Amino acid sequence: MATAFAIGVFIGMSPLLGLHTVLGLLAAWLFRLNRLITMVGVFVTNPWTIVPIYSFGTWLGARIIGMNKIIPVIHWTDITLLGFFKEFRPLLLPFIIGNTAIGLISAVVSYLLIYKAVKKYRG
Repeated sequence: MATAFAIGVFIGMSPLLGLHTVLGLLAAWLFRLNRLITMVGVFVTNPWTIVPIYSFGTWLGARIIGMNKIIPVIHWTDITLLGFFKEFRPLLLPFIIGNTAIGLISAVVSYLLIYKAVKKYRG
């Protein structure tokens, strides 16, 4: 149970936005984990939590790689979709590094918490 939840949490917090559900089901199938528990872990990141989690992850990634200026100056009157992606390209590496780090830390913590809770409950 603890492994299924921890893997779900890692996938849910990973920077692979849009693939969380598919990856959670695939991991549960590949590692023969409980699908429900894995998906509960995946959905720790949901529409209410995704913005703060990804924002903090990007900030953390920027700190890890030593990036001083995180928010780019954007000229909103001239913005296009292509320009938007160009402006935020420098945040891609911090986004990946920071959210992977948060996913790993959260997976370890959640594993320990669930393991202890299940062990205590089963007595």
